[in-house]
Amino acid sequence: MPDAAGVLVTRPEPGAAETARRVAALGWEPVLAPALVLAPRSAERAPLPPAQALLLPSRAAARAVQPASPAVPVLAVGEATAAEARAHGFVNVTAADGDAAALAALAASRLDPAAGPLLLAVGAGYGAELAAALRGHGFRVLLRVVYSAGPAAALPEPARAALASEAVVAALFFSPRSAGCAISLLRAAGLAGTLARAEALAISPRVAAVLEAAAPEPRWRGLRVAARPDQDSLLRLLGPGPGTKN
Repeated sequence: MPDAAGVLVTRPEPGAAETARRVAALGWEPVLAPALVLAPRSAERAPLPPAQALLLPSRAAARAVQPASPAVPVLAVGEATAAEARAHGFVNVTAADGDAAALAALAASRLDPAAGPLLLAVGAGYGAELAAALRGHGFRVLLRVVYSAGPAAALPEPARAALASEAVVAALFFSPRSAGCAISLLRAAGLAGTLARAEALAISPRVAAVLEAAAPEPRWRGLRVAARPDQDSLLRLLGPGPGTKN
């Protein structure tokens, strides 16, 4: 299938649309198949408790939090999350190097456990490991769930059609949970066998481990991991689409 150029985008919305635009700009055909559905918690939630700093481990968390004080120090997991936080009114934002371990290390280097608790804003089902790592550095952690994250009900019909027609040659995976949910959706649709025709591109080693464990036989045509846990590095793995002039 030399003309096949479909790239499965399993990232949740609203990030999936942004990724699709970048995939298309590289000369590929984005195939949207968000594995999770994200939604902010009620706007009537109680005010965020005071803390010496707010930690944001995802862009979804940054979108779901309203600053009680725009000047509160914010530590973001990476540059994209930091940009999202600034866009939503925070002014004192520092970015870590792209994953939870880097965020915990940044907190340990910049903050003092004696100066007060840290507020960790997460999605439902997320944040336990990061909170444990922060507590291991001596911090008191206030875990606040600010958005829900549930599995998608099914693959979108255009994604089913693209997979069934062998048009998908690569798939992008952005988190361990969404990777596992994506595999479950493929199984439920009877399309798990299409994995042998696609290369899996993982944003981190943790995501790759889920893909290795969850993928049925036959496995992926290939599995590669981004050099850094961010979208730019993941898209560099994908590279230009077929027929694109370098």
